[in-house]
Amino acid sequence: MHAVTARRLLVCAALAVGFTSLPLTAHATKKHGGPSQSATPQGEKSDHTLVSRITFRGQTGGGGGEGNGSMQPVGNWTPPACWYEPYSADEFAKDTERGFHMVADDPRQPNYAKRSVGEFRDIYKDGKYKNYNKGKGDEGSWWVAKRDPDRWLEDAAQKCDRQPFWVENGDPVNDPHAVSPEVLAQLAYNKIKLPDTKVTLAPAGASKVNLPAWAWLDKAKFKKVSVSAALNAQGVNIQATTTARPVALKLEPGTGEARTFPGSGICRIKGDGSIGEPYAKGKAEQDPPCGVAYLRKGSYDLRATVTWEVSWQGTGEPGPNKLPDGSFGNEQQVVVEEVQSVNR
Repeated sequence: MHAVTARRLLVCAALAVGFTSLPLTAHATKKHGGPSQSATPQGEKSDHTLVSRITFRGQTGGGGGEGNGSMQPVGNWTPPACWYEPYSADEFAKDTERGFHMVADDPRQPNYAKRSVGEFRDIYKDGKYKNYNKGKGDEGSWWVAKRDPDRWLEDAAQKCDRQPFWVENGDPVNDPHAVSPEVLAQLAYNKIKLPDTKVTLAPAGASKVNLPAWAWLDKAKFKKVSVSAALNAQGVNIQATTTARPVALKLEPGTGEARTFPGSGICRIKGDGSIGEPYAKGKAEQDPPCGVAYLRKGSYDLRATVTWEVSWQGTGEPGPNKLPDGSFGNEQQVVVEEVQSVNR
C-alpha cells in the first residue's frame, strides 16, 4: 500500500479533498458559456462530502477486476485514479466547514487530527483566502481533487495531492490532472461492461482426442460497446464517448498438449463481425478457422480472451482518438475423451 502521511489521510477523509497523472489541460469557461451537450449530468451531493459530478451512461459496469465484464488495458496504462473538478465557493465553504466540525467537535479525535483540519480550514477562511472567496463567487471556482473510490490508496491516486485552488473564469486550469474531455474518456474506459467471453465449441458434448473442436462467438453479443461520461458544473460543460470494438479472440487450451487453429491461437474478427465459424455436419475432419484440438484425454481449462480496440471522441475532439486496447476473458472447462473411432 502507498505510504501516505497521517496528515494527508486525515484531511482527505474529513474534507474529501485529494483524489491520474495525465498530461492534459482543462480551461475554466465563463458561467453559462460552455457548449451545450446532449448528455447533461445531474450533480450529486452526499450528506457530508462533495462528490464527483461526472455521470456515465451507456453499457456501464463496475470498475476493475476480471469476472465482472470490466475491460483490462493491454500494457502498463491504467485509467485515471484521480482528477480535479470545479465547485462553487458556497459549495466548497459548506463542505469544508462540515468536515472541520466532524473532526474538531468529536472528542474521540486526537489533537493532531483536530490541528490538521484546523490548519486546512484557516487557509481558506481566515488566511490566504477570505471566507472561501464567497465574496467573488461569480468570478471563479474552486478546483478540488477527487479520487476513484475503488482506487484511493493506489499510488496513482496520491498524485492529486494539491490543495483546492481558485481559478478565475476564463483562465486555464494549469494542472495536468484537471478534468477534460480526454480525462472523461479515460474514466469511461473503466466503466465499459463487456459480454462474457464464453465460446461455443462443436461438435456438441465432450471433445475427442486429436479431433478439432470448432470455436466461435455469438455475433449478436460481440458488437461495439460505448460509454459516455459528462460533466456540467461551474461553466465547465464537457463530455466524451469511449467505444470498444472486438477485433480478435485468443484461445489458450490450458495445456501444452494441444493444437490451436490458427497456430497462433488468435482468431481475427471477420468483415461481417463474426469471430470463428459455427460447426456444420460433415466438417469433422476439416481444420476449423478457429478452434482447438487436444492431444490427450482429460479435463482442461480453456481460456478465451477477446481483444477490444478502443477509441474516443468528445467536446472539441471529434476523433476517433486512440486509447490502449482492452481485453476481457473467461475460462471454461473442456472435457476430452479418447475413443477408438468416432462417427459424426
